[in-house]
This record gives sequence, C-alpha cells and structure tokens, in this order.
Amino acid sequence: MTRLAALLLLLLCTPSAFAQSNADPSRSEALKGLTSQDVTQRAEAVVWIANYGKPADDEILLQRLTDESPLVRNFAEQGLWLLWSRSGDETIDALMAKGVEEMQARQLKASIATFSEVIRLRPAFAEGWNKRATVFYLAGDFKRSLADCDEAMKRNPYHFGALAGYGQIYFQLEQYSKAIEYWKRALRVNPNMVGVETSIKATEQLLAERHKRSA
Repeated sequence: MTRLAALLLLLLCTPSAFAQSNADPSRSEALKGLTSQDVTQRAEAVVWIANYGKPADDEILLQRLTDESPLVRNFAEQGLWLLWSRSGDETIDALMAKGVEEMQARQLKASIATFSEVIRLRPAFAEGWNKRATVFYLAGDFKRSLADCDEAMKRNPYHFGALAGYGQIYFQLEQYSKAIEYWKRALRVNPNMVGVETSIKATEQLLAERHKRSA
C-alpha cells in the first residue's frame, strides 16, 4: 500500500460529516462536500468516493485533479487508482492482488499469466490490461506493452497511468517526440504528475542537444 493510500484509509477512519450508517445519505453528503469551500470537507468527500464509489464516479474524482488544494489533488489521484483497481468481483480482485505481488517480486512470467487470466475472465476491466502492460514493459516486451495500453485506453480513455506508460515505452524505443506527446496527454488529464513533467523537460533537452550536434 502506498503512503497516500494509507493516508486515505486513515482519514476515512476519522469522524467526519460522512460518518453515517445509511450509505445513501453519506453519498449525498459526499457529493455535496466535493464543492465545499472547506479543504477538509473536500478531502473527506474524495476519500468517501474513493472507498465507496462506483467505477463511473471516476469522472467526479477526475475533476478534483485540478483542485486548488494539493491535498485534495493528491487524494483524488490515489482515489482514482483505488476506483480503477476494483472490479466488483472478489475473484478478479484477488487475482489482481496476486498479479501485483508477483510483479513486485519480479516474477514477471507468473504475473503476466495472472493478469492474462484477469483479462480472460473480465475483458472489459481496463486495469487488468493496464497492469499486464506494465509487466510486459518490465519484461522488455514493448510491442505487447503498447498493445495492452491500447486496450486499456479503449476501456478507460482518461487513464493517465496508461498514457504515461506510452511515454515510457516510446522513450525506450528512442521515439522521443512521441514519448513527449503522450506524456503531455497524461498531464492534460492529471497535471500533478511531477515525474512526467521531469521526463518531458529532460527529453526535450535531449532532443535540443541532438539538434545542435546535427546542425
């Protein structure tokens, strides 16, 4: 679990305006809280949506990626990952967790097999494709990684992780202009990706130096 994801869960356990037993009023209050002038209320609302929302609620959290508060923006980003990682099926979610563990342990063949099973069982689940794209990238199979990114984007056109992934792949293929193009697309969806901004600047500098040498 990432530090921010842990912080999301910690905030969820804190008494708030949304700590009600009936889920429907809680959702109503959370939706209202998203437009509150109070940063804490907006952050708590994002946490509620992230933990209890439906996949279609990603549109709500996408709007918070440009919130004036860095805290809310960070929570919205992590909240989107939480929403996108939930399939609504315990079997699929267990396979996803298994695949991630295998990926983190660098058991790449096993991880590819696990995510392939996720895709077989739930082909409409974008995150299954995105995770397998990540493992293919780690394995150096850039062609298959690009193909899986395509499938992820068909199902989730706002997947800033997949867009950033395209950039990483094209950078490795030394197609630097294309890498920059996809990184900029990722930033248009999620302007909070500092690492992507750094990659763009470094790659633009690389291209400028190459241009000078060839002039």
